[in-house]
Amino acid sequence: MQKIAIFASGNGSNALNLINYFAENSQIEVALLACNKQNAPVLEKVKRLNVLSFYFSKEDLNNGNLRDKLISEGIDYIVLAGFLWLIPSNLVEAFPDKIINIHPALLPKYGGKGMYGKHVHAAVAQNNEQETGITVHFVNNNYDEGQIIEQVSVPLNKEDDAATIEQKVRVLELAHFPRIIEKTLLTHDEV
Repeated sequence: MQKIAIFASGNGSNALNLINYFAENSQIEVALLACNKQNAPVLEKVKRLNVLSFYFSKEDLNNGNLRDKLISEGIDYIVLAGFLWLIPSNLVEAFPDKIINIHPALLPKYGGKGMYGKHVHAAVAQNNEQETGITVHFVNNNYDEGQIIEQVSVPLNKEDDAATIEQKVRVLELAHFPRIIEKTLLTHDEV
């Protein structure tokens, strides 16, 4: 059984989607959800799903306390679901090629510090892109520069603005992120 820790920060739509997707999976378990905002709605929502959840501070992340907790819980992979802090080297080194992120654009376009959510969608709209999508990638020491696992695109038209682009990308995230994680976890160690 592979054990996933999800890092989330807000409402948790991707996190909840992953928890529900893997609920009956015999090979992959969402073992815990860690959140960097004490009052994030996702913490309350996860309580009802029988998944261990807790808050952690930036200090916990950077000083190794969170890393030690994940190791003690037997976590195999970390999945970032709407989590925006840069992952420190203590975690990258403890979980090499085992931290997975989703980015709401087709990297390498529209990546890097400050490029998340609405900022990405606004930039895509402003540049009149003909397509956008999601990029699922491994995490390294730099924002959005880790090895790409898979990308899924969606066509755009002239009428699309940041709000409609966000809706199109959200559909891709909910439909594909769990599947890509499952495929990655079940084949990654075989490579």
